[in-house]
Amino acid sequence: MARARRPSGQTIAILRTLAQDPATWVHGYEICQSTGLKAGTVYPILIRLADRGHLDSEWEADAPPGRPPRHLYRLSTDGVEYATACLRPAQHPEPALPDTTSHPKRPRPLGAEG
Repeated sequence: MARARRPSGQTIAILRTLAQDPATWVHGYEICQSTGLKAGTVYPILIRLADRGHLDSEWEADAPPGRPPRHLYRLSTDGVEYATACLRPAQHPEPALPDTTSHPKRPRPLGAEG
């Protein structure tokens, strides 16, 4: 039985970019630019999404002279459904975690007003 797992924030960012126009083919560099993520993050996610059937992928047919063909991606029919489900606001959001980045407040001395 497959375990249902919430996609990472990086995966959500990639799905959001692809979902803007699901029928349009985009290459990884465009996704890197759109999301601000590094190629070392984007390409493994794209490969994983394609392996799971959420993306269609193909090589660019008419690359300009002097540039190798790019690998292109778009959401598959299943991928559109997956992206829609992942991008939908949670019905029951998880409780916010306490902020651990700031220093704890010091107790006020007795008699101090506030």
